[in-house]
Amino acid sequence: MGSGWHEWPLMIFTVFGQCVAGGFIVLALALMKGGLDNQQQKRVVLSMFGLWVLMGLAFIASTLHLGSPLRAFNSLNRVGASSLSNEIASGALFFAVGGIGWLLALSGKLSVALRNVWLVLTMVLGVAFVWMMVRVYNTIDTVPTWYSVWTPVGFFLTLLIGGPLLGYLLLRAAGVSGWAMRLLPVLTLVGLVISVMMSLMQGAELATIHSSIQQASALVPDYGTLMAWRVVAIVVALVCWVAPQLKGYQPAIPLLSLAFVLVLVGELIGRGVFYGLHMTVGMAIAS
Repeated sequence: MGSGWHEWPLMIFTVFGQCVAGGFIVLALALMKGGLDNQQQKRVVLSMFGLWVLMGLAFIASTLHLGSPLRAFNSLNRVGASSLSNEIASGALFFAVGGIGWLLALSGKLSVALRNVWLVLTMVLGVAFVWMMVRVYNTIDTVPTWYSVWTPVGFFLTLLIGGPLLGYLLLRAAGVSGWAMRLLPVLTLVGLVISVMMSLMQGAELATIHSSIQQASALVPDYGTLMAWRVVAIVVALVCWVAPQLKGYQPAIPLLSLAFVLVLVGELIGRGVFYGLHMTVGMAIAS
């Protein structure tokens, strides 16, 4: 029983990966539909470096979950048959296609048409990566707390909550501003509202789930408190993000960076609860 912090490598891998997938979608749409001039486009492409840094940290964290980083390649042994192998393969493909395309775009070796193909392909691969993360947990019918609609909803909500803020931060770092960017906080707010509703419904559902020796609601005794702290962190992040705009000016990059860190904290708390809720339908229960 606990908050799932013993799975911190997986928490970092999933949360960072989902935020990067969402952030890339924001930047890709800005490049394709944002009406940016050539210099702005170049700066936006350059700002994507932040995405690949976070993705690299996510994969480094994932190797620590394996006990030895040297075992990382073994996770690809059953691509197509294993959800875990599919997750790693889809993430590596997203990272590789995104990173190689980014280098080509940065060096000016992609035409506008080819760059758009790369952007669309990488967005699709990012969404597929998140879905493959879901499949790792949502196909295990012996873990009733994961074999639920809340697993895909929770994972894609991280994309919706963290992605717009990460994208906004990188666009601001690239010196981009525009009316469409005002929609991004709305997306995060919508994601937060849905997430709060999900937490309430999931919390009620936990009382109905049990194994022969364990009640699901007892797995994370502080479920309500932890989810409350998660909401507080994200709300404060939204205040940091939106308050300057209500006063008529763009939020500073350090303030946006703080907001993104707060979102990461909130989502890591939520993901810790997710891993803390691991249980099986039989006698054995993972601690």
